Amino acid sequence: MKISTLIVAATTFSALATGVLAQEYPLTMENRFGTTVIPEKPSRVVTLSYNGPDNLLALGVKPLAVRYWWGDYPFAIWPWAQEALGDAEPVVLTGEDGINIEQVAALQPDLIIALYSGISDTEYELLSQIAPTVANEAQYADYSTPWHVRARTIAMAVGESEKAEELITAFERRLANIAAAHPEWQGMTVAVTSGSSGVYRSVDPRPNLISQLGFVVPAKIDDLADADDFYVELSPEDLSPIDTDLVIWMTYGDGDVKEVRDMPLRKTLTAHAEGREVLAEELIAGAFSWASLLSLPYVLDELVPLIELAADGDPATIVPSSQIGGLLD
Repeated sequence: MKISTLIVAATTFSALATGVLAQEYPLTMENRFGTTVIPEKPSRVVTLSYNGPDNLLALGVKPLAVRYWWGDYPFAIWPWAQEALGDAEPVVLTGEDGINIEQVAALQPDLIIALYSGISDTEYELLSQIAPTVANEAQYADYSTPWHVRARTIAMAVGESEKAEELITAFERRLANIAAAHPEWQGMTVAVTSGSSGVYRSVDPRPNLISQLGFVVPAKIDDLADADDFYVELSPEDLSPIDTDLVIWMTYGDGDVKEVRDMPLRKTLTAHAEGREVLAEELIAGAFSWASLLSLPYVLDELVPLIELAADGDPATIVPSSQIGGLLD
């Protein structure tokens, strides 16, 4: 699979260093648990982030080990990143009981990336005894760090900030061009769901990206949970929180598609009546969830054409993914 043209623009670095793009070591980086000092440019990088491999691969860094999230792909690397992986064969860290500290130690890494990992302060302390460990910034809750912040933080840690800026600038330019080409999207409300079970709040990378195209996550979704929550459960008896101009159903398998299709009240939604439902199947949903320098261009390639059909103002326009998933019946 060809890697799509990568793109994005500059914001403030979340890591502290002597220069904005100066990659001088030792490097000092702040995180929610304390201060990490990276003595020299790392070469043996272990990523414990659920979506961790992509950004490293985009920067030309082949990780020593990656953490399994979901999906049946070689070395836990999804299709949009396989080309960047090349012939590398990282160790895949698995286990439902959390991180195996001993297994990580046995790999003898010189850097551990733990953004988007959900590690505790105790785990951070243990991991830091193995190697410098990069965790979330203090201002972000688990799993809510914006995609571009994660990309920049990882790039800073591995000494590839300049390359990251090129990719980020290109991607954000592409986002801006798409938004400019669709002024009709400005201010339209959107709900990005997790199958039939819940909806993502605006702090989550998925609706956050959609909002950069002009759409707005209504306050009624954000108000359903605490500020640190990225996700809100839905009641099948009350779908009013997602009665928005556009509904994007993120489905992570055939079971999710069936559950969405069979929701008793789904057909009462404005988006259904006006043909503004988009079914994002597992590969798109996975790319959205990875929210990386490699996966996000794939999201735009696949999702934007579907949104264009759904939001064209004509209820008769068929959205192919929704038709295939049976949402038009």
